This record gives sequence, C-alpha cells and structure tokens, in this order.
Amino acid sequence: MEGYRVIPWGEVHSWRCDACGLCCKGFRVPLRMDEYVKIASRFGYGAVEFDLGKVYLKRGINDRCIFQRYWGGKWLCSLQAMKPLACKLYPFRVLSRPKYPGGGEAYYNYRGVELYIYLDPHCPGIRLGTPSREFVTKVLPEIVEISLGKRTRQYYSTDYKIPYPLFRL
Repeated sequence: MEGYRVIPWGEVHSWRCDACGLCCKGFRVPLRMDEYVKIASRFGYGAVEFDLGKVYLKRGINDRCIFQRYWGGKWLCSLQAMKPLACKLYPFRVLSRPKYPGGGEAYYNYRGVELYIYLDPHCPGIRLGTPSREFVTKVLPEIVEISLGKRTRQYYSTDYKIPYPLFRL
C-alpha cells in the first residue's frame, strides 16, 4: 500500500467482494509459517515461491495466483478451507497505530483495542460515503476478529463458497 493513497474505513459506505479477481493478480501473497506448512503439505512445494527468506503463494499465468479459478463468471479462491490471512483481509489493512494520512477516519475501537483500518483503493468493491450499518456492524468486526486471530471463518468478507471438489490443481 506504499506509494498511493489508502482509504480510511470512515470514508467507506460499504464493501463487498464481487469476485473480480484483481486482488489475486499481481500481488505477492506472504505466507505465515503455519500457512506455508499446510499449503506445501497439501499441494507440494510447487505451490509456493521463496524470496529473501520469505514464502509467497505461487503466481502463474498473467501473474495470477495459481489457486484462483474462473467459475460462473467470477474469479474464486480454491483455498477457501486454508486461505492465508493476507488473502482473508484484503482489501483491508488493520494496524495498531496510524500509518497513513486520515488516521482519525481510520480509528476503530474494538472492545477496548485501538486499531486503525485502511482499505486498498484498487479494490472495485469499495463504495465511498458515510459508513453503512452493515459495514460497521458486520464487515468491520469480522475483519478485525480475523486479523486478531479471534475468528477464522469468513462470511461477510468473502464472495462465494464453492464446494471444494470443483477445484483441483
């Protein structure tokens, strides 16, 4: 998110994943050690790439994540059951202190924990304006709980959940 303006959550009316696939194209998705172990164990070491001591999901054709599939007019993640944290959180960035301009609009208090939430402006699912009730009461708490490790399942912060047998590498 360096080099361009991020959007503080307080300027966002709503956000919804429309499965456009842009989030899985051109980005390097970093993996935590537990994610790397799960993915490499299930799909082999060809599913990841290494660079300067870090591990990332492998990218394939057109610089797109190899786990992304086009189905029913949408780009969907075939890693739903073990989707990396970075993927679950996109286009959100949850920080413990303000890093970008608009810190006041990014401030979010979650049960006494002070956080700053920004969104990547490249995501076409963002609608600017006064935050909607659903965005404030459902989407943001889910994103925060995922970022804090209090929840793993997504409901409001993902598009479709397609049955796993549809996807094979």
